[in-house]
Amino acid sequence: MRRTAARAGGAVMHAGADTAGTVAPGPTQAPPAAPVPEQAAPQQQYELRTEFPFQLPRGYVDEAGTVHRDGVMRLSTARDELVPLRDVRVQENPAFLSVVLLGRVITRLGTLPNVHDGTVENMFASDLAFLQDFYRQINAEGHTRAAVECPHCAEPFEVELGGSRLGES
Repeated sequence: MRRTAARAGGAVMHAGADTAGTVAPGPTQAPPAAPVPEQAAPQQQYELRTEFPFQLPRGYVDEAGTVHRDGVMRLSTARDELVPLRDVRVQENPAFLSVVLLGRVITRLGTLPNVHDGTVENMFASDLAFLQDFYRQINAEGHTRAAVECPHCAEPFEVELGGSRLGES
């Protein structure tokens, strides 16, 4: 039920079926005590992992012939997935999205001073496929597999849920 307040001689009177004719505390009465905060449940310590090491199956070969296999990829942000959409190469060829996106989230590869989309563009196809799958895994709560049970024998097993193109959810 809706309540309205009306001032009458300095006191506030509330109108309504359940409070008709009652007077709220005036200046001579003490205000109601503040509610006692409930004991907060202890929070679990959760450490967010944002960088993930990987090792390429073949390795990136730089101009000097050095093979770089060990690297680090960080979690993707919304910006990482949006910025490549403005890239002319991606607009002309959507398949280029994964190359530009991976160039943004790979933070280290071997001893290279920096990693960019040009680096990813010159990787072997098997390494690119590996990185696309790795990207999906770390940005989908750490994995893209689901535990299921066989409808015939009730044996538990895992299925791969991945398969969409990189940068799409």
